[in-house]
Amino acid sequence: MNRTLLLLTLLCSTLLLSSCGYNKIQRNEEVVFSAWADVEATYQRRADLIPNLVSTVKGYAAHEKETFTAITNARAKVGQMNLSIDKLGDAAAMQQFQQAQGKLSGALSRLLVVAERYPDLKASANFRDLQHQLEGTENRINVARQRYNDAVRMFNTSIRTFPNNLTNNFLLNLERKEPFKAEAGAATAPKVAF
Repeated sequence: MNRTLLLLTLLCSTLLLSSCGYNKIQRNEEVVFSAWADVEATYQRRADLIPNLVSTVKGYAAHEKETFTAITNARAKVGQMNLSIDKLGDAAAMQQFQQAQGKLSGALSRLLVVAERYPDLKASANFRDLQHQLEGTENRINVARQRYNDAVRMFNTSIRTFPNNLTNNFLLNLERKEPFKAEAGAATAPKVAF
C-alpha cells in the first residue's frame, strides 16, 4: 500500500510539473529576446545605410543642408539611445527609444520630399538605389517590430494564463514586456503638399 501511494505521488508530481508551463514561459521569453535583437539589427542596418545615403545626396543637393543636418543629428541621437533587454518591461524607456527612432524617421521623410521636389536629385541612379535600400530597411524595421510585438503578446499571455501564472508567480517572477506602440498622431494620415 505504501509503495503504491509513493508511486501514485510520483506520477502525479510528474504530471503536474510537466504541465506547469515553466519551459514554455522560458521559451517565450527567449523568443522576445530574439525578436528584440532582430529589431536592433534592422535599426543598425538603417544606421549603417544612412551615412552612404546622405553622402550621395549631399553631392546632388548642397542647398538642402538643413535636411541633411537633421538626419545626421537624429542618427547620432539614435546611436546614443540603446534599449537593453532588461529594460523591455520599462514603458518610459521604450517610449524614449521610440521617440528617438521617430525623429530619425521624420528627418528621413523630409529627405524623400527633397527628392520629389528636385527631379535632378531623383534622377541619380545612386540615389535611387539607396532610396530603395532605405525603403526596404524601413519595411524590415516594420516587420521586425511586428514580430517583436507578436513575441511580446505570446510571452505576456503565457505568464498571465493558468497554470503558467502560478509558475511565474511562485518560481520565475517575470514581468510583462512592453510592445511597440504607435506614436501620438500616427492615426492621422500625413498631408503631402507639392
